[in-house]
Order: sequence, then structure tokens, then C-alpha cells
Amino acid sequence: MEDVAIDGSSSSDKPRRGRRIRMTGAERREQLLDIGRTLFAAKGFEGTSVEEIAAKAGVSKPVVYEHFGGKEGLYAVVVDREMRQLLDMVTGALTAGHPRELLEQAAFALLDYIERYTDGFRILVRDSPVAQSTGTFASLISDIATQVEDILGLEFKARGFDPKLAPLYAQALVGMVALTGQWWLDVRKPKKAEVAAHLVNLAWHGLDGMEQKPRLIGHRKS
Repeated sequence: MEDVAIDGSSSSDKPRRGRRIRMTGAERREQLLDIGRTLFAAKGFEGTSVEEIAAKAGVSKPVVYEHFGGKEGLYAVVVDREMRQLLDMVTGALTAGHPRELLEQAAFALLDYIERYTDGFRILVRDSPVAQSTGTFASLISDIATQVEDILGLEFKARGFDPKLAPLYAQALVGMVALTGQWWLDVRKPKKAEVAAHLVNLAWHGLDGMEQKPRLIGHRKS
């Protein structure tokens, strides 16, 4: 026989609560990484707490500790992922072509990353409070510069310049693009293609020979 409430309604008339969907361990880990990434980008490492991460995920604090050992572990994984993403995008963009076009490709790759992975870039440019397997943002820039260094070395040799100076120029070029990217992160003006064109204009021509209206020579125009 069906249970009947005092008001005359049956138990079957009462609304049922939605079932809570259980996540696998891998799904929960990805959820915590996404939440942590968003909070770290908005508040920084110090401003983010394990309590807030757990609350956003709808879990208890021990779940965060179980997956990452604490806030530091979660932060380290987030930073490591973002560093690998940026490095892959830059190195993958450096295809064959004219040296000036290679500069365009490197500039576009960094600006693309900033545009698509804004939260990740905000995290990377902050001072890191914990050690990561791939180091700091400065070491990441150094890794990217190493990729450019090989290209510049060949170009220097072909033009009769000392190839031993290639590392210095590689650091200067990549550093210039990275710092400009930090500025563009917030202002977003002018448009990405125009920023890339002006960066390459300065790198390629120098202040003495800059074009008044810099142009892009590669296939990308936006």
C-alpha cells in the first residue's frame, strides 16, 4: 500500500531529487585542474584556497589532497601544462621559410596562446611560489629562444656574421615578443596581426630602418 502524507498526497507525488552524477578519478582530476586554473588566474596562488577549490568542485578538501597533495601540487600541474602548451605552440609554428617569416610565426604563436589561453598566460607571468618540473616563465622563454637560436645561427653563418652571437639575439627577440605579449594581454589593441607586424618590423629593420607601415610577408594576415 502506498504511503500517504498528512495533506493527502501520496509519496509518489513528491518531487524526486536529481541523482548526483559520480565522476571517475580521472574526470574529477580534470575538473579540479580546470577550477584551479580559473581561480589561480583570477586571484593568484596566495589568493586561492583549497577550501574555495573544493567548494567550486562540490567536494570536500580531502578530495583535493587525495589528487594533488594540496594547493601547491595542483598549482604545479596547472603551470606545467600551460608551459608545455605554449612551448608546443611556438615550436610547432616555426616551419620552414624566410627568416623574417619565421619571426612572424613566432610572434603569432605567442599572441595566439595569449588569445586562446588567457587564464594560462596570466598564471605563467606571475611569480611562481613553487618549483615546477619545467621551471619558471623565464626558463620557458629561454627554451623557446633555444629553438629560435638554431634558426638564427644558420642565418648568421650564411650572411657572414658570427654564429656565436645567435643565442644573444634569440634571447633579445623572444624576450621582446614575450614582454609585449604581457602588455597586450590587457589592452588587446591594436589587433593581433598589427602587433605581430610591428614586432617584426622592429626586430627585422631596427629603429633606423623601420617601415612606416609595416607589412606581413607570410600567409597569415590575422
